[in-house]
Amino acid sequence: MWQSYSNGLLITAGLIVALGAQNAFVLAQSLRREHHLPVALLCIVCDALLISAGVFGLATLLLQSELLLSVARWGGAAFLLWYGAQALHRACRPSALQVEGAAPRSLRAVLLATLAVTLLNPHVYLDTVLLIGSLGAQQSVPEAYAAGAASASLVWFSCLALGAAWLAPWLARPLTWRIIDLSVAAMMFAIAWQLIANPL
Repeated sequence: MWQSYSNGLLITAGLIVALGAQNAFVLAQSLRREHHLPVALLCIVCDALLISAGVFGLATLLLQSELLLSVARWGGAAFLLWYGAQALHRACRPSALQVEGAAPRSLRAVLLATLAVTLLNPHVYLDTVLLIGSLGAQQSVPEAYAAGAASASLVWFSCLALGAAWLAPWLARPLTWRIIDLSVAAMMFAIAWQLIANPL
C-alpha cells in the first residue's frame, strides 16, 4: 500500500513542479492575493478528478488485456526515462518562474481563466490521465496510488497559494530549478527502473 502511495506521490510531484502556464498562473494570483485560495483549490480538484479517471478508468481496461498492460508498462517506462532526460537537459540550462502583473478581476473571471489554463492544455491529459493513470492502473493498490498523486497536487498548490511571498524569490532563482530538475530526473529514472524490473 505504502509503495503504491509513494509511487503516486513521487511521480506526480516530479510532473507538477515543472515550469508551466498553470504554475505561473497560480503563483501570479497568489502574489497578488487575488482569489488565490479558490484558484489553488480548483487546480487540486481538477487534478484529483483527472488522476482518478485515469487510474480507475485505465485500470479496468488494462486488467482485461495483457497486451494493453504490457504497452502501458513499457510505454510508461519509456516516457519516464524521456521525462527524466528532459529534466536533466533543463538542469543544464536552468530558467526561473516569471510572473507578470495584471489588473484585478472578479472571482468568476479568475476561476474561468484557471479552468482554461488547466483543462485546455493537452499536456494535462498526457500527464494526469495517460501517464499517471496508466502507471497507477498497474499498482498493487491503485487507490493508494491515486491518493498519493492527489496528495502531491494538494501539497504543491497549497504551497504556491499560501507561501507565495516566501516562494517567489526562491522560485525566481535558476539554481533552485536546477536542483528541482535534478531531483525530478532522479525520481523519474528510479520509478522507470522499478517499473521495468518489477512488473506486477
